[in-house]
Amino acid sequence: MSLTNSQYDAIMRSYEEKQRAVRRRLEQNTETVYRQIPAYEELDRQVAAISIEQGRKLLGGNENALPELRARLKELSMKKSSLLREYGFPEDFLSPVYECDKCRDTGYIANRKCSCFRAAEINLIYEQSHIKSLLMTENFGALSYDYYAGEDLEKFTKAVQICQNFVKSFNKGYRNLFFYGTVGTGKSFLSCCVAKELIDRGNLVLYFSASQLFDILSKSTFDKDSPEAVAGISDDICGCDLLIIDDLGTELTNSFVSSQLFSCLNSRYLRKKATIITTNLSLGELRDRYSDRIFSRITSNYDICKLTGQDIRMLKKTASANK
Repeated sequence: MSLTNSQYDAIMRSYEEKQRAVRRRLEQNTETVYRQIPAYEELDRQVAAISIEQGRKLLGGNENALPELRARLKELSMKKSSLLREYGFPEDFLSPVYECDKCRDTGYIANRKCSCFRAAEINLIYEQSHIKSLLMTENFGALSYDYYAGEDLEKFTKAVQICQNFVKSFNKGYRNLFFYGTVGTGKSFLSCCVAKELIDRGNLVLYFSASQLFDILSKSTFDKDSPEAVAGISDDICGCDLLIIDDLGTELTNSFVSSQLFSCLNSRYLRKKATIITTNLSLGELRDRYSDRIFSRITSNYDICKLTGQDIRMLKKTASANK
């Protein structure tokens, strides 16, 4: 996956702090041992002196210098371990203890990212996706067809299949999804299902309600000193792997909003970055509220899914209240 520079730097700073913590702990443990076992410090001095002495011999052409060095260092190591045991210290007391032994808290093994780095990436993406708490309950594992029947069930089943295919082919081609229909029929739920699957695969997903999105875009346009502008959030909105715009039409729509929406969608279209839009508006209302070019962009470049039925959120609340 592709992180922004600020995201990558944030992860690398965490590794630097881990390495500093390892060094501090090792220094503190060494001071404790030297204070309680002066003979151990003397053995460390001998290790340094012998290494220098045998190094000089090796440079002078003595072929036996290296085997001798290894033998003497092994002998000193055994003495040091014996002293630690004698004074009640564990033998690894002066060994560095890493959170990840595979990469030794560097984040990399050779030139490849360690699995712990990938875990940090995914965790960061969850934090920045704006839907971390939602995805705990809204995912394919929680999918249920119980609230649908007849034509409503057919539409929902088809939408689920489209979402699953969208996830499977995500890195193979450019696709977008547009969910519309009546309130509470699963539009936001399905977008969250897709988001979780893609985040778990290491894709950068950002989720905003329409009002949140346009508020951020407004600040980044007019308030250059705002945190959003400084962080370059508008660049992330246009460049993330998947952008989810939830409840389009609930924002206060004006010429600025229409302009920003088209600019955002067009920028993502040019970059071939996927977008999911959910709305309670009908297609006719979408055309009337926004510009013809926005309507054309969506209807020609998005898989259109219409969901109908009862308000599932209200049904769940009613069922919970009757228990």
